[in-house]
Amino acid sequence: MPLINYIDASGNQFEAEVEVGSNVMQGAIDNMIDGILAECGGACACATCHCYVDQAWQDKMPAIEGAEQDLLEAVVDPKDNSRLSCQLVVTEEMDGLVVHLPASQY
Repeated sequence: MPLINYIDASGNQFEAEVEVGSNVMQGAIDNMIDGILAECGGACACATCHCYVDQAWQDKMPAIEGAEQDLLEAVVDPKDNSRLSCQLVVTEEMDGLVVHLPASQY
């Protein structure tokens, strides 16, 4: 299973093995990593799974589409590397992925 690295707003780092086909949001939830609320359960309807993809990984992520783009306009402190972690489906190629978690989801 790919290892995903989550870094919270205080700089604390957490690692989690996440199943291929799952998503970065579910990996955080399953491993009790704070910072991703996932209020809609991954339905791409709330933006409370906002994260920042590390610059080294940004070009390796799938393109932002439809509802994700719309929801990213409403997140707290959006950046060029903002993503909704529910939309980042884990692949073997994501082994070592680093995502940064915002100080607040709202």
